[in-house]
Order: sequence, then structure tokens, then C-alpha cells
Amino acid sequence: MADEQQVTAVGNEVSASFLAAKRLSDETLTRLDANPGAFTMLTGDRPTGRLHLGHYFGSIRERVAMQNRGVNTNIIIADYQVITDRDTTEHIRDNVLNLVLDYLAAGIDPTKTMIFTHSAVPAENQLMLPFLSLVTEAELHRNPTVKSEMEASGHALTGLLLTYPVHQACDILFCKANVVPIGKDNLPHVEITRTIARRFNERYAAKHPVFPEPAAILSDAPEIPGLDGRKMSKSYGNSIMLGATAEETAKLIRKSPTDSERRITFDPVARPQVSALLTTAGLVTGRDPKDIAEEIGNAGAGALKKYVIENVNEFLAPHRERRTELAKDMDSIRDILNDGNRRANAIAERTLDEVREAMGMKY
Repeated sequence: MADEQQVTAVGNEVSASFLAAKRLSDETLTRLDANPGAFTMLTGDRPTGRLHLGHYFGSIRERVAMQNRGVNTNIIIADYQVITDRDTTEHIRDNVLNLVLDYLAAGIDPTKTMIFTHSAVPAENQLMLPFLSLVTEAELHRNPTVKSEMEASGHALTGLLLTYPVHQACDILFCKANVVPIGKDNLPHVEITRTIARRFNERYAAKHPVFPEPAAILSDAPEIPGLDGRKMSKSYGNSIMLGATAEETAKLIRKSPTDSERRITFDPVARPQVSALLTTAGLVTGRDPKDIAEEIGNAGAGALKKYVIENVNEFLAPHRERRTELAKDMDSIRDILNDGNRRANAIAERTLDEVREAMGMKY
């Protein structure tokens, strides 16, 4: 009985925390709509592979929209964070450059959005030292990502994985981002960033705060299933890559599993694999998956896969065309990244200078 009460109490606390974050998110979006230029956004990706449709609908589309609204947008390619749970950086250079290609093909404008890599901005990473003094070991151990990544990797807990949330705080705060678009699962990262910003200001800069307390912009993007009904993930091999050819995409969709029932219906619980295909079709066409299912009806899985192949390839055709054209000049892609790194370094040096000034460490 006591255990049940404890679980209920924890659940209520989490629910209350989420509702408070949702209110803040809604209030922030209202202010952002009124004055987008007053907001700085940071978001990013780990270069562990190619971007897929889940990335596009889950985050990239929103980044482009924020950029085009006039928000000061920044995208970090978190290459150092790859080694939080992986033992190799074998393909990292190729992965980084392919991320940049997909960003640009999707509509990210490097004259409006700063694209940079973690490892190229030493002053940003130097913020880890003072920031680590502002959190406790218990707070780090409680972070859900630290726990889940540790369990998934099967590794012993490394120092870098334990301090992963603080590293993300450095990413957000070095450019004084005040909005961070995330899904619900990443809310604890923004909360610990807010805690670090508040504690730094209280301890070292009470009269002249150095850091904003960033607000999470909670995404309402649906969770996009992979072609096998599980979460879309590079590691599952169930993802439609943005840069894949039409032939590669068709082959992947044709071999995706369905079930033995001929009539096509949308039922994510009872028929996750068929419903995953319908969800994908709905996203790229803007239609309700139930309507697509009704239209295909008794034509079966073959007709469904044909519909998905045609519409996914039609949706991705402009992206692929732009990507192919951009890839003809990889020197320009490297120049864009180098320029982003240069701009990020200038910002990070200024922020680190402010931090050292606030801490009385300017000699």
C-alpha cells in the first residue's frame, strides 16, 4: 500500500511538472509570435547516422519555420556527445557533412541559422567546469536520459554520460538561448539547464544576471513509427532516410512487415505495422490515415505499400533534388560549417569572458 502511494505521489509530481512546463511553453509561444526577434533558439542532433522522415516531421520542419519567422536560430551538431554511449567515431566526419546537406536541402538558411559542431567550440565546452559545481551527483543520476542511455548501452556509467545533461546546458546557455524546442521526454534536460542558469546567477551574478532561464517549447509533433511499427530509429533499420534514393525507399517499404488480414484498417494498437505505413502516408500527404485505409479497403497490403512508395517518393523528390545539387560542391558545405564554427566561437568566447568576470577570475 505504501509503495502504491509513493508511485501515485511521484506520478502526480511528474504530471504537475509537465503541466507547468506546458503553460510556460504556451505563454512563450504567444510572446514569440508577437516578437520573434527577441528569442534565441538552440536545437541539434548527434551525428550517429543519416536523418530520416522522423527527424523531418519531429524537428527539422519546425526549425525551418522558426528560422523563417525571424527567431535567432542555432543548430548544434553534437559530435562530442556521440561518445557518451558509443566506442567509435569511425563515420563521424561523413555523418556531420550529411547532416549539413539535409539541413540545407530542408530549407535551413546558413545566413540566418548558425550551424556548428561541438568539438570546434572550446570555450563552450569550458563552461562545463563551473556548471558542474552547480549540480549534485544525485541530480545527475535522476536524469531519465542518463538512466535510459546507460541501460541501453550496456556499458558502465562513464563520466561523460553522467554529465551529459550539463553538457547540454552548455550548448543551450553559451549562446544564451531562451527557447529550446523539445519533445516531452527531453523536458528534464531543459529543467536542469534552467536550474544551472538560476544557480549561477544567484551565486555569482545576482545584480547582473549572465544567463536566461530557457523555456521549453513542447512539440506537438506526433511520434512517428518506423516501418515495422516500432519507434522510427536508425538502429532498428526501419527508417526512411531523407537522402535515400527513390529505389532504396521503394525496396525498404516493400519489405516492411504487415499482417495476414487483407482489409486495410487503421488501428495502431491491434495492427501496429499496417498502421505505421498508414501514418507515414498520412504525414507525407496531409491526409487522415483512416481515410487512406478506407480508400484502400480490401485491396490489401500490396496496394497500401504501392500508395506509400508513390507518395513518400513524391514528397521527398524536391529534397533529394536540392540535396544532390548541394552535394556537387562539398567545399561549400565545409565552408558553411567552418563559418558557423567561427561565429559560434566568437559567441562562446564572449560568454566565457562574462562568466569569468562574474566569478572574479579576470586577472
